[in-house]
Amino acid sequence: MNRCLPHRDSRATRRLAALSAAVLLSLAQPATAQTVQPPAGTSVRNFPEAAQRATLIVNSTVEAQINGKVQRMAPGMRLFNENNALVPLHTVIGQRLRVNYVLEASTGMLITAWILNTSEAALKRKGEDTGFFNFSFESDKPAVR
Repeated sequence: MNRCLPHRDSRATRRLAALSAAVLLSLAQPATAQTVQPPAGTSVRNFPEAAQRATLIVNSTVEAQINGKVQRMAPGMRLFNENNALVPLHTVIGQRLRVNYVLEASTGMLITAWILNTSEAALKRKGEDTGFFNFSFESDKPAVR
């Protein structure tokens, strides 16, 4: 008893085999990396318009301080180093970092931060004029009338 049908080498079969080989070949080629790299000759990355400047201290993997104010971090919080590589949050707990950061619009949680290199830190950015000081002057208090 022969259960196999005789093999027919038709044009449709050859086309299907060629198409399958082409698809497999395209899948085998490595995909191009889609990382954000600074333009050649510069050491400044392109940050989103909404990014602000601050001093970041990571208290735990869910909480940080931005310019001295406690801030919750989003579950998908990403911290990038100077080379745009991801930094695990638990490795920088307690360190004072100069960063550009973005808050999530719907929750107000910290979603992304970039640790700045020296040339990026030299550029002016929104938010850096609101520094945190642990002292105040008598002239800073509102006048009593």
